[in-house]
Amino acid sequence: MATLRERRQYREAVLRALYLAVTDNRTSLSGDALREAVDLPGQDLAAACRYLADEGLISVDWTSHRTPTTVTLTHEGLRHMETEEDREG
Repeated sequence: MATLRERRQYREAVLRALYLAVTDNRTSLSGDALREAVDLPGQDLAAACRYLADEGLISVDWTSHRTPTTVTLTHEGLRHMETEEDREG
């Protein structure tokens, strides 16, 4: 089981991958593209996506096996990432 620190890192990685997609004018990523971008096991990726979706930061279309098929950064998620970018730079 992932530690709290790892789970936070996974969620941040998902948000960053989606934010990069938006800056490349892509509105969403497939579950496979996201998994490749963040290099997480399926179970950890799904858990990160569930958490972020519950927080309203991303929108997820799920397969019947509860894995993400399409993941999109919401407006609130975009605002969150822009705030983070402002803090960093």
